[in-house]
Amino acid sequence: MKDYLIRGIDKTGNIRIFVATTTSMVEKARNTHNTSPTATAALGRALTAAAMMGVMMKNEDDRLTLKISGDGPIGTIMMVANNKGVVKGYVDYPYADVPSREDGKLDVGRLVGSNGTITTIMDLGLKDPYVGQANLVTGEIAEDLAMYYVLSEQQPSAIGLGVLVDKDISVKASGGYIIQLLPDVSDEDINKIEEAISKTPSISSLIDRGLSPEDIMEELLKEFEMEILDKVDISYSCDCSRERIENVLLSVGKEEIKAMIEEDGKAELVCHFCNTKYYFSKEELEKLLVDK
Repeated sequence: MKDYLIRGIDKTGNIRIFVATTTSMVEKARNTHNTSPTATAALGRALTAAAMMGVMMKNEDDRLTLKISGDGPIGTIMMVANNKGVVKGYVDYPYADVPSREDGKLDVGRLVGSNGTITTIMDLGLKDPYVGQANLVTGEIAEDLAMYYVLSEQQPSAIGLGVLVDKDISVKASGGYIIQLLPDVSDEDINKIEEAISKTPSISSLIDRGLSPEDIMEELLKEFEMEILDKVDISYSCDCSRERIENVLLSVGKEEIKAMIEEDGKAELVCHFCNTKYYFSKEELEKLLVDK
């Protein structure tokens, strides 16, 4: 199944939903970063969330950064997304892993850690970006994001994120949903949604069964008349380039570049998001100093 997400709203305009299937995207990220099984689950959940959050932004040039910094062995999880469904990300320690939970499920909460923060930075083309932050609650990411939305955005949300890792450590199924309650929603409707969520199997198991985002929306909100507003293809893609890496190199300062020339006679920079290596010879470094 191709990765995509849908955005839907009920006929009263009081409930909106985003549902995404992200299996291929998360598998590409796993291959790129060679993550451990539990790190794959953490990275995949964050990528799925960032993809949905990015599509919530209005303009093509808007950019969302999602940063999850816990006290677990995975370190920081960093995601960047736009409103066209393109997302990229990395974790500090992709090989980090922890034992599975007693129920056999991957222990993402322990790998991420529950002491720390979840931060969103939205560059909306204004003078200063919007920054929101909340403390981590469980490290499981979905619960942490739901709390973030309540505390930082004053937006009650129900969030489900899941990654099913196969026996060969590839990604078997991945996806997520965000249900957001708008101001005029009734207590009766809230109770219906809570009951439906409690009875619905995990998002990764639904995707593993072959359900589409449309099917999952129906599964979650069958009590409501839902309309699909749009459908967006999503993908894992890095927009790094040699020119951008040159700018990063220049940002360290001319004195640092001179030191590279004198000490090593070359430089190598690696993009965190896609692991592409960029090599600069002594002559190229010297040319940078002259041209810039």
